[in-house]
Amino acid sequence: MKIVAHRGLAPGYQELTRAAYEYTLGLPIHGVECDVRLCRSGELVLHHDRRIGRTNVGGEHFTKISELTLDELRRENFGTPANPQTILTLPELLEMIVDAGDKHLYLEIKHPSRYGRMQEERIRQDLIYAGLLHDERIHVISFSHTSMRRMAELIPDIDRIYLRRHWELRYNPKDLMLSSPTGLGLSVGTAKLRPDLVGAQELPTYLWTTNSSADMKFGQKVGADIVATDYPEKALATYGQLASVD
Repeated sequence: MKIVAHRGLAPGYQELTRAAYEYTLGLPIHGVECDVRLCRSGELVLHHDRRIGRTNVGGEHFTKISELTLDELRRENFGTPANPQTILTLPELLEMIVDAGDKHLYLEIKHPSRYGRMQEERIRQDLIYAGLLHDERIHVISFSHTSMRRMAELIPDIDRIYLRRHWELRYNPKDLMLSSPTGLGLSVGTAKLRPDLVGAQELPTYLWTTNSSADMKFGQKVGADIVATDYPEKALATYGQLASVD
């Protein structure tokens, strides 16, 4: 079983921060996941929500990431009062991935975005600069078929995992994947309702977010290939020697 630290998380750390990734990249797991958004000055930064407020200390305003420059974002503390953390950029995380050696990165492209295709183009540019453009350790994931198609055009050999939304099969009962992804993502909740979707179309399955031991065991039982979790050490204990770092 391949264990991925969701948002780089482990207990005691704040999501998508340097401190979190320094810790989880040191664990004997398969890799880490991140979310990227393009800020107003043109850099890709690591942030899940469209707006700050939930993740920064104080949370006094809820401005969109796309409306803030990197310099403005750097003034915010995304850690804790005791352990301040500035926002991390994608190039900074890619440097950590290079230094980590064998760890994989699952890079979620957040949409909708006011910058559209510029996000995918900037990802390609950052991967080139990091020397990771054709590295098999780099995977892109998204809820957007449009993003999947753009990445297939920009980097044809990159692994592309399409994340299904829970309501999607109502409108797409045949589970057609017009963006031709190389892997499919599924939430734990949807997988419990439709375990037949795990391994569908003979594609690897990325299962999120497996935080309880019961859900981790469920993922193993139904044959998920990759599990994303906020508790990577719990996953290591649950799977024991079955955990893979390949």
